[in-house]
Amino acid sequence: MQHLQPQELAAWLADADRPRPVLLDVREGWEVAHCALPGIVHIPMNEIPSRQQELDPDTPTVVICHHGVRSYQVATFLERNGFERMINLTGGVAGWADQVDPGFPRY
Repeated sequence: MQHLQPQELAAWLADADRPRPVLLDVREGWEVAHCALPGIVHIPMNEIPSRQQELDPDTPTVVICHHGVRSYQVATFLERNGFERMINLTGGVAGWADQVDPGFPRY
């Protein structure tokens, strides 16, 4: 598993020459309703085992949560199930607000 800092993800998303990763947000629905990065795929952490077939194991996937703990657990689970290109967003959306977008809603 790779780990990505919020600034690195922002640079990746801004690079038109680089294929966009899947942004897998594993937070609860109320959290996503409060704030979310544009273009996410939302699958709450507890639904990952039953919905992992909705994801492509060969596509780079950045897993996102509030602080990076749940996303790390989900990325680890998916790696154990054959997903080879998992990336954990270190610091989660809180890190995004701290390092990339100070106007991003916090909770």
